[in-house]
Amino acid sequence: MKTKIALMTALMAFSYTFSQENQSEQNSLTVYSRKIDSIVVSEKIKMNKELDEVDKDFKKNKIGADEKQKLKADIASKYEQSINEKIDARKTEFEEATREMVKDAVLKPIDSLRKDKNQIVMGLGGIKIRMAEDKVTPADYLKSWEYSVAIVGTSYTTKDKPFGFLNNSSEFKNTVLNSGVYVARYESQLGGYKSPVFYRIGLGYRWDQSKAKYGRTFTQENKILDIKDFTKGNLKDTHINNHYIFVPAELKFVLNPKYVEYNGTEYLDNKASQFTIVTGIYGGVRIASNIYNRYSNDYSKRIVERETINHGVNDLIFGAKLGIGYAGFNIFVQKDFTPVFNNNTTLTHKYGLQIGIEIMNVNF
Repeated sequence: MKTKIALMTALMAFSYTFSQENQSEQNSLTVYSRKIDSIVVSEKIKMNKELDEVDKDFKKNKIGADEKQKLKADIASKYEQSINEKIDARKTEFEEATREMVKDAVLKPIDSLRKDKNQIVMGLGGIKIRMAEDKVTPADYLKSWEYSVAIVGTSYTTKDKPFGFLNNSSEFKNTVLNSGVYVARYESQLGGYKSPVFYRIGLGYRWDQSKAKYGRTFTQENKILDIKDFTKGNLKDTHINNHYIFVPAELKFVLNPKYVEYNGTEYLDNKASQFTIVTGIYGGVRIASNIYNRYSNDYSKRIVERETINHGVNDLIFGAKLGIGYAGFNIFVQKDFTPVFNNNTTLTHKYGLQIGIEIMNVNF
């Protein structure tokens, strides 16, 4: 739902700003064109009335064929002159509108001419939206706010095998995509205008969902978080959810920097397609954890149990992130240095390991 709301808001804002940029330039020409059309139509109506009168006189034998042709030629010439005179009177309005458009094109910065100001790009990396109505100079593009949504695969490892992703010895079922990460972050350049290094600081929400292996479920007994066989009926679905609020602090390195000159100063072109590496750390606070079981038995086809986890889960997490990207396609790995689960559990795989891909980026 959060993704849909953000996407719809972004699409509406994009459509509005794009129409506003075109409106001022189109209005002058449109108004002038309509005035010309009005003059021509009005004069032709009056001309046709006079031509009809000539035809009536000819049918009543009041005038001959030669006089008829002469009168029609005189009427056409009269209204041609009238139309030209009235259009000439409006010519100064058109010239003024033209001068203003040329003046704007020459004096306004290149970036204000709508070039890449607002973009919606859909590709392998999902949706990338750039809304930059207030950005004018290249320096403005070197700092921004960004909202990012990522789909993630979460696995748990032991301390001695910290990168054993999808380990068959784990108590958890191996699932490729089972979590999500939502981040709002601020990004700005470190160093001078040509520096390829940026820093990021943000606030995020992380949701980890993990399943027990087939036929088993999570339980809390005697203040111990455990995994046991399910005995209440036919188990349809079971998982554990951990929810966190976290703060990421990151550095982004542009590997193929491109530059643009503006008013005699050279800037890193942050609108160009870039190869990037992102590295950073994060710290988070657990805000909720729960066990979900859905099953059927002889009395009901659908029974749902939700239980808040009070034992076996640590309240704080700390870890590091490494990511690579190109032109909106970003993948990353996150590793928890602190265990997600504490000593009040029989679980042996306690350290979170995540691999994710960003499916939406909205850049302001």
